[in-house]
Amino acid sequence: MSRAPQRRAPCCGVRGMRPPPIAPPWTGVRRPEDRTMTEASDIITIGDFAKVKLRVARVLEAREHPNADKLLILKVDLGGERRQICAGLRGHYTPEQLVGRNLVVVANLAPRMMRGEESNGMLLAASDGEHRRVVFLTPEADIEPGAAVS
Repeated sequence: MSRAPQRRAPCCGVRGMRPPPIAPPWTGVRRPEDRTMTEASDIITIGDFAKVKLRVARVLEAREHPNADKLLILKVDLGGERRQICAGLRGHYTPEQLVGRNLVVVANLAPRMMRGEESNGMLLAASDGEHRRVVFLTPEADIEPGAAVS
């Protein structure tokens, strides 16, 4: 029984040439598009998640941050407690569009200074990859400020 002759890649028989690589060489750098949603470093336990206190907050006042191009400063009501939160919303919303809205915030985040203004929480929002569009996570029905989100 005769066998068909084995064929080689065109460069394999030429001295100094190698077959093309199957995949690009590993550079040791991970690109964001290479990550998956469930990598081990991204997974948290239910205990970790239970530490996050999500609350409904009503925006009482909103103004542009004097020292930042992308930040707005919001005064919010968390059910009897008033707080200031800095949020990267400038260019997506005007201060007037935010006043009176109910938004979901992380209520137990440690305070931090943002360009000279203290921020005491974080708004939850979704955006496309390039932050061309930002959409708030909001309650479907009218609910009192301070209500727990679970």
